[in-house]
Amino acid sequence: MHVLGIVGQSDDETAALVERLCRRLTERGRVATITCAPETDGTDRASLREAGAEVSYAIGADGWVAAGEQRGLDETLAELALAYDYALVAGATDARLPTVSLGGCEHVGEEIATAEHAADIDLDALVATLEDGEPYETLASLVARVKQSADSDRAGAIATFTGRVREHDDPDDPATEYLEFEKYEGVADERMAAISAELEARDGVFEVALYHRTGVVEAGEDIVFVVVLAGHRREAFRTVEDGIDRLKDEVPLFKKEVTVADAVWAHER
Repeated sequence: MHVLGIVGQSDDETAALVERLCRRLTERGRVATITCAPETDGTDRASLREAGAEVSYAIGADGWVAAGEQRGLDETLAELALAYDYALVAGATDARLPTVSLGGCEHVGEEIATAEHAADIDLDALVATLEDGEPYETLASLVARVKQSADSDRAGAIATFTGRVREHDDPDDPATEYLEFEKYEGVADERMAAISAELEARDGVFEVALYHRTGVVEAGEDIVFVVVLAGHRREAFRTVEDGIDRLKDEVPLFKKEVTVADAVWAHER
């Protein structure tokens, strides 16, 4: 799923760009929208549904407007990633997302477009930039993807690996606040695709999904996933182990560790 943040000085301008993008993206896949605001009042969101959003949430300090259990932005995106191709997040100035800024609105995400008004945004260029960027994935979304394999009727096992940011190597070590990852653009994605294809060529292995986050990943958060769909557990376990080993050894990723005491790139140790 591709996720885009949209922030603006004017709620009307932000909503206008969300609607424009809904109409464009619904031609390419399933679209969901999320509105983050200090207060939510259950405002009718029919215009967004008419624009193509199949589901729409509003999240505020007092909760969220929709039927279901309480959740925040991360939990909402994780659920949407199971079934949607795009999520448009309006008003989340404090979320680390690829972001469009209207009217000079400040935010913490990576700015991929800016303009004074919604009508000034080049939608073709924006959609191309969004789809060239890193998708939003979770372990659950990757499992759902491999289950769609044409060979799923022959698969008796799904094995997974999740790597996460540990706060301490040893109890007395300074606490890790976050890791920051950068990848060799193009080369890293090509290498992961090649590793997946080579592992899928094994007898009894049907689908392999590799995913590694980039940017800032805080202590306790997930970094990397390996998911394998196979005929039997032995092939699945063996391929998961080989998958994470090869990803760490062969994919050009650069890691910076920030602790409460220091900050250092891994290759500088």
